[in-house]
Amino acid sequence: MNSDTNEGKWKQIKGEFKEELGKITNNESTEAEGSFDKLVGKIQEKYGETREKIEKEIKSW
Repeated sequence: MNSDTNEGKWKQIKGEFKEELGKITNNESTEAEGSFDKLVGKIQEKYGETREKIEKEIKSW
């Protein structure tokens, strides 16, 4: 397990928290950020790539 995989797991936890905070505060922007963080975290955990590389790839979609 490399550091990018561990960072991916942390990113997922942080994303879930942001998503829930957005729901509680009725802030759609925070909720969307949380969903994005979770997505990046899952990809990062699975493939062990850097966050920057994954975010760049997702934004190119």
